[in-house]
Amino acid sequence: MKKIGFVGLGIMGKPMAKNLLKAGYPLTVYDVRPEPVQELVEAGAKKGSSSADVAAKNEVVITMLPNSPHVREAVLGKNGVLDGAKEGLILIDMSSIAPLVSIEVSKKAAEKGVKMLDAPVSGGEPKAIDGTLAIMVGGPQEVFGEVKPILEVMGGSVTLVGEIGSGNITKLANQIIVALNIAAMSEAMLLATKAGVDPEKVYNAIRGGLAGSTVLDAKVPLALQGNFKPGFRIELHIKDLTNALETAHELDVPIPLSSQVLEYMHALKVDGHGGDDHGGLIQFYERLAGIQVRR
Repeated sequence: MKKIGFVGLGIMGKPMAKNLLKAGYPLTVYDVRPEPVQELVEAGAKKGSSSADVAAKNEVVITMLPNSPHVREAVLGKNGVLDGAKEGLILIDMSSIAPLVSIEVSKKAAEKGVKMLDAPVSGGEPKAIDGTLAIMVGGPQEVFGEVKPILEVMGGSVTLVGEIGSGNITKLANQIIVALNIAAMSEAMLLATKAGVDPEKVYNAIRGGLAGSTVLDAKVPLALQGNFKPGFRIELHIKDLTNALETAHELDVPIPLSSQVLEYMHALKVDGHGGDDHGGLIQFYERLAGIQVRR
């Protein structure tokens, strides 16, 4: 089994790293916060002192970080992955970042003989815990083949979609669809509630038809409970939609619906809800309608 280093033990990274441990992979972990590192050490991992230290001791390094600047710092910065990397190291960046940054980092990595994949994920904390994430991969076929068994420990579906950067393009497409699904769900449930029809019964009536979706099944039950504990925070979805908008502008692709939902999410963040689950977008509509969707 390949020795793996894991950098970034947040809501997603921590359970992903735990699944690698459960599968028997030798694991060294690093995070700027000591608490999740200690938790992983108690589960059987070794403690790394920096991203460079993690890279120096392993054959594969996985990064799972919030956004493009964090990946640049963790990989290209002082005591970053490339400072400790030996030629032949495989870097798998599983963060959701701007595709052009993935390409930039991969070029710097190649100068040091480091091979790279961008492999963002979808599914939120529940699927990270279960090891059933959807993993979208960009990079060379031969590198993908070498690490696919590692990715399959964390993902229920693992798909190579193209060259480096393609993984994050796919993730942006995913995040557009998820955001617009949540917005549509919110509008529909508010309409039912305002009309005096039980939203839970509406949900059960439509979930088996064409309007049914994974998003509907994941988010409506939580909205009915008023449970917006973060599986994927609004502030992170803002980051993804911002990256989608910037990428779309670079490519001259209009995405007007995404830009609207981005503004709704920004409004919630301003009101202190940036740390809520992205299903909490329904709160924006509740405020507009003057009514809550609750059991």
